[in-house]
Amino acid sequence: MNLNGIEIEHKYLIEYPDRKVLLEMPEARSVQIVQTYLLSEDGSTERVRSWESNGEIRFFHTVKRRLTGLSHLEDEREIDEKQYSALLGRKRPGSDSIVKERILIPYRGRTVEVDIYPFWSDRAIAEVEVMSEEEEVFLPGCVKPIREVTDDIRYKNTSLAMDHDFDI
Repeated sequence: MNLNGIEIEHKYLIEYPDRKVLLEMPEARSVQIVQTYLLSEDGSTERVRSWESNGEIRFFHTVKRRLTGLSHLEDEREIDEKQYSALLGRKRPGSDSIVKERILIPYRGRTVEVDIYPFWSDRAIAEVEVMSEEEEVFLPGCVKPIREVTDDIRYKNTSLAMDHDFDI
C-alpha cells in the first residue's frame, strides 16, 4: 500500500515456484517487466519500467528514497514510450536491465508479488506491501519461503542488476 508516497514492504527469498499453481490462485495474473536503473545524483534509487500484460504495454518512472529497513518514499508516475526511451539514456553504467515475470496473487487482503527471474532456477522473490511495519504478513501455501531478505542488499533489484550469481 502506498500511503502518501510511503511504501512499506516485506521481501522473501522463496523456493522456485510452480508457475501453473500460482496462476491457478483466484484472480492471479502474470505481468512481464523490464526494469532499468538510472543514474541518480541525489542518493535516491531511480528506475524506469516497461510493464506488459495481456498485450498492453505501459511505462513507468519511479524514484525511491529509503526511510527504514521496511519503508521508503516512492514517487511513481506513468510515462509514455518516448519519455521511457529518453530516460533509458541515463542507464546506470555497469548494470543490466532486469527482466522478470511478476505473478500478482491477491491473498488475505493484500497482493503477493512473486518475481521469477530467468537467471535463477532454484529461487524467486516474493514481496508483500503492508499498511504498517507491525502488520503480520501472510503467504499462500504454494509460496514456500526460505527466509526474509528485506534487509539483504543482495536481493534488491538494484543489486541484481549488477550481479545475480551468488549462493543462497
